[in-house]
Amino acid sequence: MSKKIIVTEYISVDGVIEDPVGMEGSGLGNWTGPFSRGPAGDKFKHEELMQADSLIFGRVTYEAFAAAWPQIKDETGYADRINNLPKVVATATLKHPTWGETTVWNGDIVAAAAAYREQGGGVALIFGSASIVHQLGLAGLIDEYRLMVYPTILGVGKRLYPANSDFQLALAECRQFDDGIVLLRYLAVRAASAAVFDS
Repeated sequence: MSKKIIVTEYISVDGVIEDPVGMEGSGLGNWTGPFSRGPAGDKFKHEELMQADSLIFGRVTYEAFAAAWPQIKDETGYADRINNLPKVVATATLKHPTWGETTVWNGDIVAAAAAYREQGGGVALIFGSASIVHQLGLAGLIDEYRLMVYPTILGVGKRLYPANSDFQLALAECRQFDDGIVLLRYLAVRAASAAVFDS
């Protein structure tokens, strides 16, 4: 069984996924900050991370996470888990990553991801990282999208996919959390019959 690559995003109603908590200096600010997903939303995100066995990032998201997460302590084990999981960062410029166990993909990202999927089972999560999502999704290498939709319209920012992207997804779950936040889980059509997240 090949490894599943799962995209997990905070996303605005108009499809923006860029810098939801304001760590990346995009100018968008902390656009998720005014909202609370509540205990059920927190539980989903916690279980999602605990069931993953690796993380994939683009450079910008990686550097934002690497600057913040090692300083965070919590009682849930979330910070420990995200700090200790093996990570991959796709970059041509970052030569010496320092956040835990990190591997660098600095060549053909699509080929590297395809090979990574074939290394074995488990789940690799992609947080943010629009450029990586775009490349791997259009290459058919993403198995599932977990989109936590926030009831806000931003008007600017990087979107889940660029204009003229064209492929199909199958809805696996729709669930409402607090403050009007909605979780939409979609499987790539080729993966629609596969086992899905069990919450």
